[in-house]
Amino acid sequence: MRLFVALDLPWETKEELSDLSFPLPGARWVPTDNFHLTLRFIGEANRLQAEEIDHALASLRGRSFSFTLGGLGWFEKYGRVNTLYVGVERNADLARLQSKVGNALMRVGLPPDKRKFTPHVTLARMEQPVTPALTSFVQAHNLYRSAPILAGNVTLFSSFLGKDQPTYTPEAEYTLA
Repeated sequence: MRLFVALDLPWETKEELSDLSFPLPGARWVPTDNFHLTLRFIGEANRLQAEEIDHALASLRGRSFSFTLGGLGWFEKYGRVNTLYVGVERNADLARLQSKVGNALMRVGLPPDKRKFTPHVTLARMEQPVTPALTSFVQAHNLYRSAPILAGNVTLFSSFLGKDQPTYTPEAEYTLA
């Protein structure tokens, strides 16, 4: 099973993000149900590893906090845009939580994540060079700001890669104080 740890988003925020979708050439928009803020991608895990991960995450201690989504951008790989996203305003509580998740997973034998944590919510997947249409879209929506979002739970999701879009299933939820 493929696993990742994330903050799920309230339905109202998911609908707001879905309203940003636009017939942008080459964009494969994320379904409304799938919007989330990944804290750590784990990847393939067998049942024993999944149980160890569950126990590690259940021992997390932290306080709930609020964060705000804001600004659009994209990630490039080899000069081609692969992800259109909405960013997250700088938040020390979020960075601490992500670090705690990473440390808990290292204690059960997972290697540290080599990528720098760049908090974001993926809006669309792409595979194309930067285009004027993409640049215009980002500029037109770059002032987007969500209402404050309460992070009261951390969720362990499984991911099934389907033909068109992956299906995400919440496997366990861990409450922050």
